[in-house]
Amino acid sequence: MKRRNYRQFSSVNSEFAEGKLCQFYYSLRRAFGVLTLCVCAASCSSNLAPTSTLQQPPSHKIKHHTVSRGETLYSIAWRYGRDFKELAAINGIPSPYRIFPGQRLQLAGRAPAQVATKAVAVAERPQPPAKKVATRARKPPPATTKKSSNSARHKSDINWQWPVRGRVLATYRHGDPLRKGVDIAGKKGESVLAAADGTVIYAGSALRGYGKLLIIKHSEEFLSAYAHNDKLLVGEGARVKAGQRIADLGSSGTDRDMLHFEIRRNGQPVDPMAYLP
Repeated sequence: MKRRNYRQFSSVNSEFAEGKLCQFYYSLRRAFGVLTLCVCAASCSSNLAPTSTLQQPPSHKIKHHTVSRGETLYSIAWRYGRDFKELAAINGIPSPYRIFPGQRLQLAGRAPAQVATKAVAVAERPQPPAKKVATRARKPPPATTKKSSNSARHKSDINWQWPVRGRVLATYRHGDPLRKGVDIAGKKGESVLAAADGTVIYAGSALRGYGKLLIIKHSEEFLSAYAHNDKLLVGEGARVKAGQRIADLGSSGTDRDMLHFEIRRNGQPVDPMAYLP
């Protein structure tokens, strides 16, 4: 009788111990599961910036680009942060810079050799000997004091204006591939205005991360871009005036209604806040 009770007690103890072990095991699994979720959430939350999708591959690592349907020389130059004039010269593409799907473009290099040889030939022409002229010592010009002004605005002859009025969500940061311009909050359908007079050189959604995008050429030096639109109201080749409605604000290519606005000078992003009034 005592032996039976002992066995019964032992089995109860073993079942109790096994139950506790199982509880401990599942608690451990649950704890590690929560920890894993926390780590994943932490790593994901750092990528929720509105412009996180605008990162493009480093241009110095890519030497060639094959043209896809819908791309233009301007959009390709924009994608890799190159000056469209330089890209055209490298590939021997004359104005108006027409390209076609399947065409392989060189992204780095020098302009065709014939341009260089012409320059050399002109330089090698014999020059007549310079006549010696008696010169008198001239008085140095009076020193002038430079007025303190924003150098970027001083160098631009373009009268810039805000493309949309709203709260600035993110500003430009030099060298940051995710901060090439400014993000401005707005409501879906709100008017997006041309920041200055110019010609639309790109209208489409072929550039990954920009959504429905417009690029306007203001001069041989300056371009501007308007990204994440809901609807584009002008097409390529259209002449636009400063303040003209060119698109409806939206959230294409991002997770909220806003306008991503960029200014590029000779193919390189510059701080729009240095140009806007």
